[in-house]
Amino acid sequence: MEQLIELNNRVVQCRKCPRLVRWREACATNPPRRYHGMEYWAKPLAGFGDPQARVMIVGLAPAANGGNRTGRMFTGDRSGDWLYRALHAFGFANQAKSEHCDDGLALRDCYITAAVHCAPPLNKPAPVEFERCRPFLVQELRMMRQVRVVIVLGKIAFDSFLKGYEEAGGTIPKPRPKFGHGRASVLSDDLSLICSYHPSQQNTFTGKLTQPMFHSVFRQAKELL
Repeated sequence: MEQLIELNNRVVQCRKCPRLVRWREACATNPPRRYHGMEYWAKPLAGFGDPQARVMIVGLAPAANGGNRTGRMFTGDRSGDWLYRALHAFGFANQAKSEHCDDGLALRDCYITAAVHCAPPLNKPAPVEFERCRPFLVQELRMMRQVRVVIVLGKIAFDSFLKGYEEAGGTIPKPRPKFGHGRASVLSDDLSLICSYHPSQQNTFTGKLTQPMFHSVFRQAKELL
């Protein structure tokens, strides 16, 4: 617990990626009109949830006017609305909404992190930014040995997690896991990986990801536990 708190403090203080530092701070200085007058977090986002969780969710990166504004993973945007409704429906959250850091939300047996902890321009971190941020995920995996199920949100998070898993000492099974919504892979005797499309507006508005499809991922996680 103390080690995880220390790690998350280091995440919040990180300034290793100049482009991301400039972008996250510029978003706070010139927000969309609907957010005028709001104070932005404008720093990296630490992982969030139950430090003893058996389920870890790995996303891509914070949204410029979502997590970068509110200071919590998947909070303040439509992706978060989808995620926390699903978590609440399957008992992983005490409420279905995540609006700001003081809204009373608590996760149960679930921890949320990301491949990159700062909001990137166009939601696209550069390769070097993934590399600089990956040690945080590696350390989370080493500290949270009790995790039994990892849910990755999107192909990029899938690739980033597998790299982090290997760097943390894990062995990728053969044949190598492939990404596909709802696809599950056994990584070891006590760890499984479940893939999901990312609950982005691009996916949810077009119907590529529906609520039943998304819920099926968390149903799988419960069954594996």
